[in-house]
Amino acid sequence: MNTQENANRNLWEEYEQYEDGQWEEEEAELAFYEEKFHLPRERAYRVPRKPKNARQRFEEHRAEVDELAEDAGLENVWEITYTPARFESAFLKGSLRPFYSQNQIVDVMAQVKGGKEASVYRCRAHPSMDVEWIAAKVYRPRQFRNLRNDSIYREGRQILSSEDGRPQAVNPRDDRILRAVGKKTTFGAQVQHTSWLMHEFSTLQILHAAGVPAPTPYGVGENAILMEYIGDEQMAAPTLHEVQLEHDEAERLFQQTMQSIKRMLQKGFVHGDLSAYNILYWKGEITLIDFPQVIDIQSNRSAQAILGRDVKRVCQYFRRYGIRANHRRLAAEIWERCAAPDPDDLAADLSRYELQAAQMREDE
Repeated sequence: MNTQENANRNLWEEYEQYEDGQWEEEEAELAFYEEKFHLPRERAYRVPRKPKNARQRFEEHRAEVDELAEDAGLENVWEITYTPARFESAFLKGSLRPFYSQNQIVDVMAQVKGGKEASVYRCRAHPSMDVEWIAAKVYRPRQFRNLRNDSIYREGRQILSSEDGRPQAVNPRDDRILRAVGKKTTFGAQVQHTSWLMHEFSTLQILHAAGVPAPTPYGVGENAILMEYIGDEQMAAPTLHEVQLEHDEAERLFQQTMQSIKRMLQKGFVHGDLSAYNILYWKGEITLIDFPQVIDIQSNRSAQAILGRDVKRVCQYFRRYGIRANHRRLAAEIWERCAAPDPDDLAADLSRYELQAAQMREDE
């Protein structure tokens, strides 16, 4: 067997081990090259008929990609410093390439946090971003379909899509999408995955603007979020769980954390998974992270209970520094002060409702 045959066999064996959806990622890559470099859509080597089997599809697709790259001089379209694992490479570059093409990042330097659902990478920012580093949170493909008990967080949420890098509410009358989500089809799972991502990004925008210590959001794609990087070139900011605090500092950070919870509640949100593992510590300050499971207190019946769990976890961590707080009483007080409906607001809502009802009667 000659060298070319060996190479083809190795490529085919690698192709057979790809996860579901890798074909779509390769097709997206091909489309990206065509659009970015204004290459002709019709090429002489494109076979007009559908290949008969998966291997033939793979070989013809690989030939298209190789010829396209050769014609455009794209052998090294985007070389990154970080060396990803074998099956990490495709979804990592695919997820971050839009930010590269939009001049937001120029390189991926290192992975700073790995996880079952997502990993975080330190990226070198494009000079136009006015920062040196940017954090990229990249989700594993379609991972959210496997999250346990995620329905408790999704209760009352709108389904969000991505429109030109911005979260956009899906029309509630779009039966096709609603049926797909309800039946948990492949398309429905992707819709849920995108919606989960868009909720995290939009929450970051709201909370950061409200003064909650959360990373500055820079951009969002189908599978990744760009946000402020907390740390320096040597290391990313550790979590509270990883550091040892002085007693006076612990007291101050406990109060800051409780104040952050209150501000979130005033904006209508409960973190949903707050603990010392989701609070970064850097140069004496805290930053709250990981908001995909954020709770809308107006539409989720479990909001108060989940707030109680967040407060309990925070109190348990700071107890090691001698800070004693009754987490049940504290959570109840925070809820009553920051989330309980104001009687004046209820009266105003009732007045608006009565006015709308009167107008409807007049129209009839």
